[in-house]
Amino acid sequence: MELNADFKERVVVHSDQLEWSASPMPGVDRRMLDRIGGEVARATTIVRYAPDSKFSAHTHTGGEEFIVLDGVFQDEHGDFPEGTYVRNPPTTSHTPGSEPGCTIFVKLWQFDLQDRSQFRKTMADELAAPINGVATAELHRDEFEVVTYSHLDAGAKLTIADAGGIEMLVIGGSLTEGGDTLGKNAWLRLPNGQTLNAVAGSDGAKVWVKTGHLAHARAPSV
Repeated sequence: MELNADFKERVVVHSDQLEWSASPMPGVDRRMLDRIGGEVARATTIVRYAPDSKFSAHTHTGGEEFIVLDGVFQDEHGDFPEGTYVRNPPTTSHTPGSEPGCTIFVKLWQFDLQDRSQFRKTMADELAAPINGVATAELHRDEFEVVTYSHLDAGAKLTIADAGGIEMLVIGGSLTEGGDTLGKNAWLRLPNGQTLNAVAGSDGAKVWVKTGHLAHARAPSV
């Protein structure tokens, strides 16, 4: 399967307008944003766990990172409430689920295969003091990518011109970019060479951003 697989194209997905699709596990549904592959895929997805649902135990051969958008995600490593950012690098394994139910934004098979840095962070706790109405936390940085989380005041501007492509998820509030109005759970991907020029709406915005990674995009090796 290929979905939004041309990384030279600008892509906007208003994910809340998509229908939920069933996964192989009962009670676990998803909205696919981009994908290369079948059930083993380089994928960016919003996943919803119904209360008391779980996925079978598995190893992340290509790594996994996720943000808890609502509810509480759980596995044998602990409970991960709303606002948590998690990186599970290649070779890690777990049995994910949720007793209360949850929704996560998850990216699979997008790690450097030598990466072994595993951690969790409460994103809001990492925010630095605001500059011109924008408070930003650097969540992760390596030679392949930079991952940040930002709070924008109403009308604040966020400009990013990093090489290697840009990806953004709107976690709260709204903003405009390139003529598009992006509300909660909207997802934007810009190819290498394009600059992000975003302006927060009247309610401000909370955004997760990754840059640099599209230069290394590839299908999973299985």
